[in-house]
Amino acid sequence: MTRRLILRPGAIGDTIVSLPALESLRADYTEIWAPSANLPLLQHLGTTRPLVSTGIDALRLAQPVRDRLAQFDDIVSWYGANRDDFRAQVANLPFRFFTALPPQDSSVHAADFYLEQVGAPLGAVPRLPMPRTPQGFAVIHPFSGGKTKNWPLERFHDVAGLLPMPVRWCAGPDEPLEFACRFNDLGALARWLATASVYVGNDSGISHLAAACGVPVVAVFGPTNPAIWAPRGDRVRIANWDWPPERVAGVVTALAENQCL
Repeated sequence: MTRRLILRPGAIGDTIVSLPALESLRADYTEIWAPSANLPLLQHLGTTRPLVSTGIDALRLAQPVRDRLAQFDDIVSWYGANRDDFRAQVANLPFRFFTALPPQDSSVHAADFYLEQVGAPLGAVPRLPMPRTPQGFAVIHPFSGGKTKNWPLERFHDVAGLLPMPVRWCAGPDEPLEFACRFNDLGALARWLATASVYVGNDSGISHLAAACGVPVVAVFGPTNPAIWAPRGDRVRIANWDWPPERVAGVVTALAENQCL
């Protein structure tokens, strides 16, 4: 029986694009240590633990942490790859370290970057085991993890006014948007997104989440490279910051209608 531990730090989008790689790593027993917020996205892959609760981030690993690590036959880690002190402390343990992010000058999609690292076939699409129950509305999430990646809010409002369906706005707990739907748990957010007929957003973790739930997605990209970071799937369309709202709305409408055929 192979016991494998996976250390997967990172933001929502980083975690989702690595889902195919993580799935390929499932063993007889799989345990994943990751940020608490991301655990609902990983529970179908094995036992999960909040990374911060494990003691792995201490400057000096306590003996109970070392003893716990020693119980695994294989440890795949996107944590600590650039920390020489950490690597020295675990040198006698079965660690495999991987770079956490694709290089900026890469032309390889992030999902394939992670798949290649673990030696799995390329091309897989990130998916969450989420039933799809479209209810005839569009979701717009006009934010992201970085303000420089956000299309102007007023343009999203323009798009909303052009759509032939109800629009529900989505925002995080600290994102300023009146009347937005908000969820403190990514699992609950995913279940709600799965009821949308189409989704519109920036280059963001929530756009990746919607695509992984099988929702048709229109992602508006500006400074980041969609060849690396676009949500992956045959129901994903990429729009450009330079496009007028009318063009974006047309793509959203066509995508939603095609799913109803």
